[in-house]
Amino acid sequence: MEEGKAKYLPPYLRERYQLLGTVTFAALFSVVFLLVSIPFSNNAWFRLGNSTFFGFTALFAFVSLAIIIASKVTMYKTRNSFPMTYWGYAAWCLSEIVLITVLYTVFTITIAQPEDQNGVAIFLHALVYTFVCLGVPYIMAAMFFTIIDQNRTIRLMNMQDVVTDEAPAAASPAQKITLFDNNGVLKLSVSSANLYYVESDDNYIKVWYADQQGALQTYMLRCRLKTVEESFAGSDLIRCHRKFIVNMQKVKVLQKVGAVYEITLDNEAIAPIPVTKTYIENVLHHFQEGK
Repeated sequence: MEEGKAKYLPPYLRERYQLLGTVTFAALFSVVFLLVSIPFSNNAWFRLGNSTFFGFTALFAFVSLAIIIASKVTMYKTRNSFPMTYWGYAAWCLSEIVLITVLYTVFTITIAQPEDQNGVAIFLHALVYTFVCLGVPYIMAAMFFTIIDQNRTIRLMNMQDVVTDEAPAAASPAQKITLFDNNGVLKLSVSSANLYYVESDDNYIKVWYADQQGALQTYMLRCRLKTVEESFAGSDLIRCHRKFIVNMQKVKVLQKVGAVYEITLDNEAIAPIPVTKTYIENVLHHFQEGK
């Protein structure tokens, strides 16, 4: 399947920190919501204090939390085994909600033994509560971590906005590309005129650039290539391959070799970079615009 056909879940949503934060937030949200909603529920058997129902309440909470933790651990352990689409992630989370709803239904029929409701009615009623307890915090956590990733991973700044020990140029300052890792720590600041291309390497990127002596250097940091593409949209940094973003200022030749296109940069030490069908239109459009 060509890239772009399926919308894959950002890898950071399956990392340990994000999953731990999601489980913690969901647990706290569920406790608060249930304490508020119990008085309005006609089949809730949750109880606090010294009672038999409190023991069952604690048991249900423990088993439910164990299910969620086991599910998230599995999601984390398999993060490098297969990519997950947004629909796949939604289905995974929905399966947790359904499983816990079934567990609640079994507990209710076994413990409370309601006479005025059957199993289907109890399940449907509990499904709404479980979706609010888990679905809402899952969505909120995903939105929160997405905002954090977009704000901290990488930023594009002008020279005057960057703290640097370089002497200010007499002319207008050169544009700087400032890169942060996933923890928001500044890792690299390089002039756009010295940057050649960015290469994806699993959960990392390699930035290829020229130092003050003109020697080719590389720097690796933990970051997604997709984030680089989004952050530098409209600039001379153009995605040409699922693994490469090139600085169009450094392009010497764009030529078709057989059935594919290749980009040759103005540095003989750099091998030609392939251009796939998915991105060739963007590259050609950049040339046609005369950038």
